[in-house]
Order: sequence, then structure tokens, then C-alpha cells
Amino acid sequence: MSATHTEVTAQVAELEPCGQEGHVDCGIRDVLDRVGDRWSVLVIVELANGTRRFRQLQRAIDGISQRMLTLTVRRLERDGLVERTVYPTVPAQVDYRLTAAGASLTHLVRALADWSLEHRDGIARSREDYDARHPGHDIR
Repeated sequence: MSATHTEVTAQVAELEPCGQEGHVDCGIRDVLDRVGDRWSVLVIVELANGTRRFRQLQRAIDGISQRMLTLTVRRLERDGLVERTVYPTVPAQVDYRLTAAGASLTHLVRALADWSLEHRDGIARSREDYDARHPGHDIR
């Protein structure tokens, strides 16, 4: 899929298994550790709309603590997805923006969001059906 491709198809993509014995790890686990957590995705979504200051991010991302936002933007910066700029003012002003790599990720996040919206009702029905067939199996 190209970086600009956002159409989700019903066909199965050709994927090689990762992390199996005798197969070189393709690196997807490392990437998913970062972009697979909810806070990183929400920061990327917010920064897709432009440069933000720390407090703007914190206000825009419901439920994120100051400590978690600090950790999240540091990890994204370390991974080269976010650029942090500190301005020599008193008090210091800091803003965050997506790098080119971070910006290219927004197309995949958008495709995932579109897929989620398309399948949300079906997933909810499947969960209800599963829970009805397996009472007492709380796997949430």
C-alpha cells in the first residue's frame, strides 16, 4: 500500500509471518510498540492538524495525564516521528510537529480510522453474540 492509499479492501493482503522460528523479525513488533498504543495514535492524530504546544495537546487529548503525554511525545521524538522545538523565552515555549516520517504515518492512521468506523457496528454485534454464547468469560 502506498503512503497515500487509504482505501480499505476486503481482500487479504500478502503478509509474511514475523517472529516465527527461522524467520528474521520484520520489525513490526518494534513499530507496533510505539504506534499501537492509544496515546501515540492520538498525539499523531492531533499533530496531523498542525504544530501544537504541550498544553494544546494535553487539552485536545481527553484523559491523558501530563506525565503520560510527556512520555509519549518523548518516545515519538526518539523514534523520529515528532520534532520538538524549544524557544528561548521565559518561560520556555515548546512546540511539537510531525516529521516527514510521522506525517507519512497519518495515511495509515486515517485508513485504520475509516476501517474502524465502517466495522464498528459489526464488531459490537459480534461481541454481544460472543458474550451471549460464553457467559462468565469476561475477556475485556
